[in-house]
Parts: sequence; structure tokens; C-alpha cells
Amino acid sequence: MKDTPLANCERDFLLKAIQEKKRLDGRQTYDYRKIKITFGTDYGSCFVDLGKTRVMGQVSCELVAPKENRPNEGIMFFNIELSPMASPAFEQGRQSELSVKLNRQLERCLRNSKCIDTESLCVVSGEKVWKIRVDVHLLNHDGNLMDAASIAAISALCHFRRPDVSIQGDEVTVYSQEERDPIPLSIYHMPISVSFSFFQQGTYLLVDPCEREERVMDGLLMIAMNKHREICSIQSSGGIMLLKDQVMRCSKIASVKVSEITELIGKALENDKKVRKAGGRCGFAESIPLDRITALKMDETPIEMMDVTERANDIVEKAEVSPQMAQSPAVPVPGVGQVGQGLQNTWGLEDEEEEDENEGSDNSAEEQEGRVSPMEQEKYEKEERDGGDVVEISDSEEEEVVILHPEKPDKAPKKTESSLHQKASNKKRQ
Repeated sequence: MKDTPLANCERDFLLKAIQEKKRLDGRQTYDYRKIKITFGTDYGSCFVDLGKTRVMGQVSCELVAPKENRPNEGIMFFNIELSPMASPAFEQGRQSELSVKLNRQLERCLRNSKCIDTESLCVVSGEKVWKIRVDVHLLNHDGNLMDAASIAAISALCHFRRPDVSIQGDEVTVYSQEERDPIPLSIYHMPISVSFSFFQQGTYLLVDPCEREERVMDGLLMIAMNKHREICSIQSSGGIMLLKDQVMRCSKIASVKVSEITELIGKALENDKKVRKAGGRCGFAESIPLDRITALKMDETPIEMMDVTERANDIVEKAEVSPQMAQSPAVPVPGVGQVGQGLQNTWGLEDEEEEDENEGSDNSAEEQEGRVSPMEQEKYEKEERDGGDVVEISDSEEEEVVILHPEKPDKAPKKTESSLHQKASNKKRQ
């Protein structure tokens, strides 16, 4: 499934905000998001929250045969899995270009920098060595995956403990955690990746870009460095040309950020060690009774609750008096009803009004039938005087009443309009 494209108006808004040295989450140009490091119940399990980006690192080990060209060294293997749970753009069971790129960068950062003593992983030269496998699972994607993956990987390696072994002749015995205390790995230094995003062909620079900022950036520079200011790896992508001064500036910024993150990892490891030594609950065992197993739990903001009533009264007194709102007029449109104080309630009254109108129209029609107009009354009186019979013809109630007079043989017939027209036409012909 392809990711949702970014709208042009949204892209313009992001670029304009970057030009004004503003970011969506309120950070400054060189600020990192909040980093939270937690460890699981087992050794080698680590969770890293970089803002809303959440990554899990898990370290495991097994005894295998060494490589032929390096019989006295252990094997380091790194794997990054981009789950569809983290983003709809990731597909299950298929390595994308991003996963290959992140995997190679993590190998350069940790394995090629010789941060782990691989010779200490040898059990029997040429026969048995420890294979350390580092799996990084992406749980939620909100930008800067490389930095979160490097922090999770090195934290999990520092937290991991391998089983103790003993050799008696050709027999190798592996002791469990209950039989002997596990042994930590020999780590020389802690390389951490710091990402820089460039905009408008290197004019503007941001540290720790989020997911939306990564969509509009022109180039990306990733520098892996340890607290001794030693650059372990550097990679530029995006096709932009960077000057020497820009790279040196980024390296100085990275040295400061790496020292801060290294100190944070050290504090997290020390706190976990104290809890385990005291026999307290750690990892998931601590989270279960508190119902805190949530992926993106937001920290509660502390609010001062003292003198709340007095402050509320002061705010009410200082507030301006709102103007008196006029009552809204009744809406006579059919199908619209309003209920409120001082307003006309028209709900459910339409049918009653229609019934009243129908009854009123029927009564008026009956009254009209019983009434006689004054002109008709005069005609009735005139006919009664003449003594003639009156015949009424009425087809319907709406039509006018037509009165016909019967012809009288003793009197001369009245001249009608048709006879007058015939006489006028005869005179014209003559």
C-alpha cells in the first residue's frame, strides 16, 4: 500500500515555516524530540521512544561455527524489520529500499566501527563462537528511523548478557542464568547516529526531522559518532552538494547530541541495574499491575490545583459582561421546530394545524352553500312578482348559478343578442 501523498498547500506551509525557523511541534532548529529508553524483563530487550517514533531492539545469541577467514572472531548480525503496523507504506515479507538502506547503515555504524570485541566471543578457535543477532523492529513511524534504531541497538547490546560456558576437553557446557551469572558483552564505545535534513539545496538545516519534514527535504546527512568525537560512519543521500563548512558544522552539532544521548543511555542502564539488584520489578513486570502497556501513552501535564476558586473568581470579575442576546425569531418554515425559553414550540403541531385548516374550509363551504347573494335575492323577488316559474341549474358548488325563464305564449318574445346581430348583418347587405 502506497503512502498518502503530501498536498501542495501542506508542502508550502512546511517550507515556509522552516524558512521562518519554526517547526510543527514547536522545537528549535537543533532540538531533539523527547527520548525515552526502557528495558524489558529479559536481558537484551530495549524500547526506545523518539517522539512518536517507537522502536524495539532485541539481542539474542547462539553457538555456531566461525567463518573460515576469521576463526577466532565471533559473528555479528543485524536485521531491521519494517512492520505494516508502523506505517501503511511498509509491506509485510518484502524488503524495501528503505529497509536495505537502514540495515547497511546500522552495520556500518556498529559492526564496521569495531565497537564490540568480537574476539571475546570465541569459545573454541575454529570450532565454536558466539553469534550475536540484533533484531530491530519498528513499531511506529514518525520520522528519523536511523537515529531511533541505532539508539535501540546499542542500548540492547549494552543491556544484553550472554550465558557463561566452560570447556572440558572437547565438551562445551553452557550454563543457564540460574546456575551462573550471565556475562555482559565487551563494548569499547557507543556509536550513535545523528540525522540532519537539508531544505532548498542546503540553505536550511534541521536536526531530527519528523515524518512530514522528511517528505519535503532535499537531502539527508547521517553522521555516526561516539562521545570521544570519533566519526564512525557518514552517509549523504538526496543528491545535494554540501560544502566543507556545512559538514564540519553538522559534525560539531552531532558531537554535542551524541554526548547527551550517551549519558541518557548510561543513566537508564544504571537505573535498571539498581532495580534488578534490589529485587524489584522491572520491564513488563512493572507495567502489568499499573496498566501502562500502551504504545503511545502521553505523559500527564502537571497542573497547579491550589487556589483554583480564587483564580476563577478573579477571572470572572475581570471578564467583560457579555451583551444581552436577542431571542431568535420563530421560523415559520415547515419542517423546522425550535424549543427554548421564550420561543415558540412548533414541534409536532403541523398535523394539528392542517386538520384545523381542513375543518375550517369544510365549514366555510357549507356556509357558502346556505347563503344567497343579494343579486340572486333581487332576482328571486322580481320573478315572484311576475309570477313565472324559476328553474335552477347547478353543475357544481364552485360554478355560478344560472337562472332560466320559461317562454310565455301570450307575450311577445324578447329580443336576444343573436337576433340583433342578424338584423344588423341584413341591413349591411342591403
